[in-house]
Amino acid sequence: MSDVNYKEIVHNGLWKNNPALVQLLGLCPLLAVSGSVVNALGLSIATIVVLVGSNLSVSLIRNAVTDAIKLPAFVMIIASFTTCAELLMRAFTYELYQILGLFIALIVTNCAILGRADAFACKNKPVPAVIDGIMMGLGFSVVLVIVGAIRELLGNGTLFADMHLLLGEFGRGWTLQISENYPGFLVAVLPPGAFLVTGFLIALKNIIDSELQRREKLRQTQETEAVSRRVRTTGNIT
Repeated sequence: MSDVNYKEIVHNGLWKNNPALVQLLGLCPLLAVSGSVVNALGLSIATIVVLVGSNLSVSLIRNAVTDAIKLPAFVMIIASFTTCAELLMRAFTYELYQILGLFIALIVTNCAILGRADAFACKNKPVPAVIDGIMMGLGFSVVLVIVGAIRELLGNGTLFADMHLLLGEFGRGWTLQISENYPGFLVAVLPPGAFLVTGFLIALKNIIDSELQRREKLRQTQETEAVSRRVRTTGNIT
């Protein structure tokens, strides 16, 4: 593609075509590890690394790979970057890696990553492909972190707990506690809580989109009526 609209790429990744809220891809890890902010951030960083790396690599080889081996090649690239992310987490954030466990390796099967490689990266130059990877990764990560924050806050009454698992000593003391005697809300930290929070976020996005569409239609109607009034007044469109 010769003409790339970077504004549209950003809008698609963060809102219009958000992997978690619109495409509904990668929901397995999103629902499974979003019990806290630190877990969500850990998986988010790993996902962005794999998504950006795979998009860049796929874009670089787009003219050298035939359709017959395209998908196997993409999977191998994604698996390679997933392994790199997994090894880095084991080396620098081992305790967090143990918590996230299998879901780091399952990034290989994240349909959002393979989907971007096939739908965008293999058809565009490296720079747009990298930007698309960053935006799609950020869109997924924002939802993941919001879900993690809501579940941690409702479930445990804390926010940013155990951030040292990701940031080391710099992250100690970040914990915010809403109450000393908070009883906890068990449903929020259980799997049903993940489904409920994610469902509410999807519903909220749909409500916002409906309102934006209503306002756009109203604006177009007002503009049409204004033109009609000018035509009736002047006899021609100025």
